[in-house]
Amino acid sequence: MELTASERHRLKKMAYGHKTPHQARQRATIVLLAARGRGNARIAADTHLHVDTVRRWRGRFAAGRMAALADRKRSGRPPTFTALQVAEVKALACQLPTESGTPLSRWSCPELAREAVTRDITETISASTVRRWLRSDALKPWQHRSWIFIRDPNFRDTAQRVLDLYVGNFEDTPLGEDEYVISADEKTSIQARCRCHPTLAPGQARAMRVNHTYGRGGALAYLAAYDIHRAEVFGRCEQTTGIVPFMKLVEQVMTSEPYTSAKRVFWIVDNGSSHRGKRAIDRLANRFPNAVMVHTPVHASWLNQIEIFFSIVQRKVVSPNDFTNLDEVRNRLRAFEDRYNATAQPFQWRFTTSDLDDLLARLDRQQPGRHEESSTALAA
Repeated sequence: MELTASERHRLKKMAYGHKTPHQARQRATIVLLAARGRGNARIAADTHLHVDTVRRWRGRFAAGRMAALADRKRSGRPPTFTALQVAEVKALACQLPTESGTPLSRWSCPELAREAVTRDITETISASTVRRWLRSDALKPWQHRSWIFIRDPNFRDTAQRVLDLYVGNFEDTPLGEDEYVISADEKTSIQARCRCHPTLAPGQARAMRVNHTYGRGGALAYLAAYDIHRAEVFGRCEQTTGIVPFMKLVEQVMTSEPYTSAKRVFWIVDNGSSHRGKRAIDRLANRFPNAVMVHTPVHASWLNQIEIFFSIVQRKVVSPNDFTNLDEVRNRLRAFEDRYNATAQPFQWRFTTSDLDDLLARLDRQQPGRHEESSTALAA
């Protein structure tokens, strides 16, 4: 048997490779020994295989070369379930359980298997079989996404004002060097949970371990203002949220430079009770004439960049929550602000007015006359 250099190289990799399947290794060994001029009987003795097995794989390689060493297609066992049964189970997974009178909020694979038997779709079926069928069509009835109708009649115009400020424009006029944009909001109910046993640091092949039981040390609200173009955060901790705590945050920012002497400082806020409506706009303007409050649309806090900062605080500072008392929470938040301000860069905000128009157009095509807002799509 004659081998090319390429075939010999591939066969040696198969025969001596540590990750090669056992059967592939045996077949490659048979061919390599045959190429050395050995007979079938001797190869069978050296490999501890039956001589018929050696003859079969030697003949297959001679006829089809490397490709012939792979397993041939087999008919396999006859299918246990028909295509109709598979389709009926998938159709069941695409229905709400309540539509069939089942007292469930959503399907799981065991529940779908039980329901398929109850409906006489099949006599018996396992949850793993249902799971395999659903996976083939990427069906996950146990998951859900939330959505909400756009309620703000001026949604597009209100959102455009915010998006224009992010790129440095206001009412079609570029912002000057002495004009700034602040994104502000409150993060409520940050608890101090004192774990009943000390938290264990991570180790080799071991994650950090945090005891489940804890004692409550109270809760506080964290108010923060983020300069979106300078990537600087101003924060403060209060016992609760409200108009007074929010105005303290405004005072903290507006009494420091460069905001005190700025021509205009735009404050982007959502429609929370601390800064809602025309009264909040007038209250801010009366206290600081160079401050301009800009609201995001109703139910569109995702437009407020401070929410990105709060998500960073949640992941890097708060979770897992293990604080002895509220003073430790305050100190950790203040220290993180200093650390963040020393290294942070402005967020790369990619959602533009063009993206907004495309999104609203898609929503209109789905249901003309009414905008439906997908929270997952918008957050992306």
